[in-house]
Amino acid sequence: MINNHPLVSIIMTYYNTEEYVSEAISSVIVQTYENWELHVVNDGSSDSSETIAQQFSDPRIFHYSQSNQGVSAARNLALGEINGIYLCFLDADDVLPPEAISSRVDVLNQNKSVDYVDGKVIYTNESLAPSGKVYQPNYHGNPKNQLLRLNEGCLFGNTWMIRIKENIMYRFDESLTHAEDLFFYLSICQQSEGLYEYVDTPILYYRRTGQTAMADLSGLEKGYEGLIRKIKAQRIAQWSQLTWLKLKVTKVMFLSHLYDGKNPLKAIKVLLKFVLI
Repeated sequence: MINNHPLVSIIMTYYNTEEYVSEAISSVIVQTYENWELHVVNDGSSDSSETIAQQFSDPRIFHYSQSNQGVSAARNLALGEINGIYLCFLDADDVLPPEAISSRVDVLNQNKSVDYVDGKVIYTNESLAPSGKVYQPNYHGNPKNQLLRLNEGCLFGNTWMIRIKENIMYRFDESLTHAEDLFFYLSICQQSEGLYEYVDTPILYYRRTGQTAMADLSGLEKGYEGLIRKIKAQRIAQWSQLTWLKLKVTKVMFLSHLYDGKNPLKAIKVLLKFVLI
């Protein structure tokens, strides 16, 4: 701890992001909040990403490398090494505004009942020019039920800053290739009664590169199926909550297949698929 400023652990994984990784790391280095550690994991890149990343020799930055095993395995590697009191994630193609850490740390420091702090997200194009779209959380309270409802009032992705607590397992399920963020947050919310809060200031510039989960509808459908089965097996949700989640996922996948237009029959089949799980 420096000047009563708790250590914040930031985890960033990358796979073939040579165009962006330097900007992502640089955005951490220029944070107004200085007591952080950045754990950077190369998930088997075949381009020059690792060479670029390792050019940063700040003593607060720790580099790791593994064969390509996916983002969950890469994050788990770093989760085993962190030392901070607070934790957040950063994708290698995104950028943190200068006060992204300080604004969320202030909330966690001031209210011990809050375990998760989110904030405003600015969508950008590949050149980091704002696209005009903004995500603003609007929920206060325990987030578990909101996550199960896929409520965008507290759901974006890996934008939460998390208070690290003893006896809670912070680990991603490596069998999920989609919806792994959602299951991670659900699993830690299941273990803690902590509250969710947000700040009105930007905490992320989210770069739209065209590589989204919606581009792989089959993978997304499989991911949601795995998510529901795991929630059911681990009894994370009550029957009513699970039913709501199934209906919401069914709607998302039905409309996605319908708008995709490649195979309208899949849109019909998905109407029953998730309800019957």
